[in-house]
Amino acid sequence: MNAKQRHTRLIKDEAKRLGFLSCGISKAEFLEEEAPRLERWLKNNAHGEMRYMENHFDKRLDPTLLVEGSKSVVSLLLNYYPNEFQTEDSYKLSKYAYGTDYHYVIKDKLKELLHTIQTEIGEVNGRAFVDSAPVLDKAWAAKSGLGWIGKHSNLLTQKVGSFYFIAELIIDLELDYDTPVTDHCGSCTACIDACPTEAITEPYVVDGSKCISYFTIELKENIPTDYKNQFDDWMFGCDICQDVCPWNRFSKGHNEPLFNPHPELLSMTKKDWEEITEDTFKKVFKKSAVKRTKFSGLQRNINFLKD
Repeated sequence: MNAKQRHTRLIKDEAKRLGFLSCGISKAEFLEEEAPRLERWLKNNAHGEMRYMENHFDKRLDPTLLVEGSKSVVSLLLNYYPNEFQTEDSYKLSKYAYGTDYHYVIKDKLKELLHTIQTEIGEVNGRAFVDSAPVLDKAWAAKSGLGWIGKHSNLLTQKVGSFYFIAELIIDLELDYDTPVTDHCGSCTACIDACPTEAITEPYVVDGSKCISYFTIELKENIPTDYKNQFDDWMFGCDICQDVCPWNRFSKGHNEPLFNPHPELLSMTKKDWEEITEDTFKKVFKKSAVKRTKFSGLQRNINFLKD
């Protein structure tokens, strides 16, 4: 086993020990196929008010601009599929937001992974990314053979579906690279047919400005009244396109204690949500991604569903 193989094995073993679902590695280089796609998506204003998507266009496509001298993009998946779910009579919360904000959970694991690489291998420079920088997570994960991009534009894996977070470590170390897997969506259009706001405008293309997740999380002003009664009770995020995907029959509950929800969250009914106080909000969502909408944002979403 040469040094490159040894280092690759070490990184994948350590990723597994840290609880990641899988780890794939690709060469840090310009994402040629993604460039025209991203340009077209932005030109069509599919990012709505998410103006940050327009920034750092070059960096999104070229990891060597993010980490000088980078050679490898290590992509990692972390399962968040819950073991228990909200009660039926409830406004719905995207499953990824049940527990502690994933940014913190994953950042800590990535720091530990980088520390191990530096301890075991030597001087390796790198940066950890958890969807908080201009990195095209799904494109790198697909390039690294961790799955294929489905028609709903999420990464899909045959054995585990799509309920997982994607993160990267971009490092200046040459490794053995994985190859992409084939697309297994076939003629299925379940996600396209099920989207109540018709946000999946064509296979593999999502108009972010029509997505329920966008309206309930990213949009800061009032939700357009044209979308009244189209949210299917989703008050933060939306999982419809994932819930109907046949590959998600294979989803298994996560084993990350930090992703377990606050005990009160699962039993809250529509009435409880309608009467939620700021104190309860702070208690239930103490370290949650839901804090992004703030109390007033969640109230706005609930009122939009309720009226």
